[in-house]
Amino acid sequence: MKLGLQLGYWQAQMPTHHGDLVQAADESGFDAIFTAEAWGSDAFTPLAWWGRETSNVRLGTSIVQMSGRTPTSIAMHALTLDHLSGGRLVLGMGVSGPQVVEGWYGQPFKKPLARTREVVDIIRQVLRREGPVTNDGPHYPLPYTGEGAMGLGKPLKPITHPLRADVPIWLGAEGPKNVAQTAEIADGWIPIFYTPKSAGMYQDWLDEGFARPGARRTRETFEIAATCHLQVVEDGAEKRAAVDAMKPFAALYMGGMGAQEMNFHNQVFVRMGYEQLAEEVQRLFLAGEKERATALIPDELVEDMHIIGTEGEVKEKVAEWESTGVTTLMVSLHTPDEVRRVAELLA
Repeated sequence: MKLGLQLGYWQAQMPTHHGDLVQAADESGFDAIFTAEAWGSDAFTPLAWWGRETSNVRLGTSIVQMSGRTPTSIAMHALTLDHLSGGRLVLGMGVSGPQVVEGWYGQPFKKPLARTREVVDIIRQVLRREGPVTNDGPHYPLPYTGEGAMGLGKPLKPITHPLRADVPIWLGAEGPKNVAQTAEIADGWIPIFYTPKSAGMYQDWLDEGFARPGARRTRETFEIAATCHLQVVEDGAEKRAAVDAMKPFAALYMGGMGAQEMNFHNQVFVRMGYEQLAEEVQRLFLAGEKERATALIPDELVEDMHIIGTEGEVKEKVAEWESTGVTTLMVSLHTPDEVRRVAELLA
């Protein structure tokens, strides 16, 4: 199992320590660094910035929101960054949710699976550069001939020859249909809140996708890149503090990262067996009672979602995650010393 450093997306201010983290990861044997985006910083620009300072790690987006750019625009970003990094890009994408897609990007959220399939197909056409890029689908027609079209659109192929036609495409997916489609059309899967206890829930969904005619990968060649916070602690008090520090993030995703009528993250917790908890946390969070919502998050949930413990406990838990099929463990770390310590511990 490989290690990835999850840098995430920026909060209110630009992080000042990411350069040191990236350098430590590049020098200590990490396989990749990953960036994310929500409705602030974007995922591609930091990779372009830090990629110049690295030579070993792969550069991954976890994840790019598909509605924020047209498929050909995403492909242009991927083509460019893959060239600049010497073929180190991993393109992770996802549909996000209706709050962000319709509220931030001003795009319709309907038919997320069909849209995903079209996006992936168009990007692969661009990267193969076998001919002009076209798409007959209803979501991203190329050339565009709909309302307002001048009728002058021309199918094009990229001016720049891509460095790789097979840039890995990983998809963020949560529900059964989306996970199955990911196993069918993608090179890898970026689950959210994947845990050893919940891993069994996904196996049938993945197998359904692998069994479809024309599936791109098999289970043996498919990547599963799971994210968690990893922290080595020395004693019970330090572990207590680390577990408590993770609870607000669980409450945020369970209660606040989506509309009450449609919160995909909340539904993941429901499938994990926390239906009543997820309902109450969402109710409190949306009512502005975030501290009360956070107080409801049980220790056992945090310890299942993350890897927090002594060196021996961490090694045991990492082995448990790997045994469920995880091929890359994306971990959030705070200091270069933590990066180096984890790399040495898990080498």
